[in-house]
Amino acid sequence: MVRDEEMLRPGERIDDLQCGGYRLIQRRDAFCFGTDSVLLADFCRPRPGTRAVDLGCGSGAIMTLMAAHEPLLQVDGIEIQPEIADMARRGIRLNGLEERLRVWEMDMRVAAAKLGYGAYSLAVCNPPYSRQGAAIESEGKLKRVARHEGALNPEEWALAAARLLKNGGRFAVIYPAPRAYEMMRAMERANLAPKRICTVHGVAGRPPKFVLMDAVKGGGSQLDWLEPLILRDADGKYSAQWKRIYRMEEGSET
Repeated sequence: MVRDEEMLRPGERIDDLQCGGYRLIQRRDAFCFGTDSVLLADFCRPRPGTRAVDLGCGSGAIMTLMAAHEPLLQVDGIEIQPEIADMARRGIRLNGLEERLRVWEMDMRVAAAKLGYGAYSLAVCNPPYSRQGAAIESEGKLKRVARHEGALNPEEWALAAARLLKNGGRFAVIYPAPRAYEMMRAMERANLAPKRICTVHGVAGRPPKFVLMDAVKGGGSQLDWLEPLILRDADGKYSAQWKRIYRMEEGSET
């Protein structure tokens, strides 16, 4: 049996995903998963037997959480950075999910040509939030690629998803609320019609930080606005919605 420490490269660590006993290999100089990954994995709600693809899967947090939520799910992750793709594959082995999860090292813009046009029922994406040059870029290359658009913009992400999705397939994404219109416009241009929209608020009464969006390839124009997601109550404690998403026991604040 391979010991946990034998799965790690220098600078890496194993973190508990706090879901089903699954864990994640991460490194200090790369982008680490956060609340946005957890929210998207809960929001996308894959159906049993769905074949899904995670665009820019990083260390594999979202695809692992999706697998934990839906035992019959199959997920392919696409990651362009070789070091991160290797780390995600080792995380899959660490969790014993080799039969359900796979990671492909490639540019998502050519993914459909290699994995199949219309091959998936669900695509998920937690894309970089900052425009190229719009914010101080992260010092390390691995973080910079994960946090800043570079050559990839919302149109590229939406088009990659549309090519991979079958007609009627869904594209679920989390994006900064101030840039939500950019993503919705990109979806429309790629023949992806936004259907479910949920604003994410740190506390009630404040503007949303993020927007969760679920679009359908070839869908109609009607929008379903979901109840706003409030992360903390006015007293600073975790909200009931947060506790449900994180599978926290009532009364637990850790």
